[in-house]
Amino acid sequence: MRKIITTTFVTLDGVMQAPGGPEEDTSREFKYGGWTANYWDEIGGSVMSGFMKMPFDLLLGRKTYDIFASYWPDAKEDGEIKEKFNAAKKYVVSHEAKELAWNNSELITGDVAERIRELKKQDGPDLWVHGSGNLIQTLLKENLIDRMHVWIFPVVVGGGKRLFENGVPAQGLKLVDSKTASTGVVIATYEPAGELVTGTIGE
Repeated sequence: MRKIITTTFVTLDGVMQAPGGPEEDTSREFKYGGWTANYWDEIGGSVMSGFMKMPFDLLLGRKTYDIFASYWPDAKEDGEIKEKFNAAKKYVVSHEAKELAWNNSELITGDVAERIRELKKQDGPDLWVHGSGNLIQTLLKENLIDRMHVWIFPVVVGGGKRLFENGVPAQGLKLVDSKTASTGVVIATYEPAGELVTGTIGE
């Protein structure tokens, strides 16, 4: 069975909106797009390069797909990422019919959760999710995520679209790996650990 693996950049206060640039996502009057710009170093680059060496298909929400499709086919830099993203099979989740111009792309619509469960059962590489905030909310609610790479940047923006929005199921997570970049970015990898266990401290 294929795994669904998410890679998400978040601020210290949990916001994942528009990490890459000012115009990436200005909804909800968000003013701080591009908040990852000053926090990249060799450690972060090495981790991302390691991800790119793994076989994967992409599972993307419509907005993230549009951003990627407008940039990666003709990107002048990031050769390794460009090559892998352009070659990968891309499954695009949308609640409406959509023409997909980026090569090797397939639309997922209708009963999205059931379609994704079917994808997981198929033979093939793992399904990697980058960005795609709305899609991640669906995956969390349906318990479809097998591993989460959460890149926590040392910035606070005060509001915006969050990785864990209200309404996601309570659950425990297990930390399986962590690295800290020289710029203060914490790269933490989590896997599901079952239901959230509560109690009183000291019992």
